[in-house]
Amino acid sequence: MEVKTARLTVLIDPVKKKAFEDLCAAQDLTPSQVVRQLIRDYLERHGVNYSTKSQLLGANLKAQDKD
Repeated sequence: MEVKTARLTVLIDPVKKKAFEDLCAAQDLTPSQVVRQLIRDYLERHGVNYSTKSQLLGANLKAQDKD
């Protein structure tokens, strides 16, 4: 699970915003969920490596288990 602590402000045409929100609702998703997935997909497509806090915690726990 990702830690959601940063805010991204996006300016978008109001008509597109409404269509996006309607589509998200129809798919039982929040706009934030969809945008986060789009960002993950974009980073992966461009070969950008990143780690989330939960991944770092998991690695630290595995390292502690070995001690």
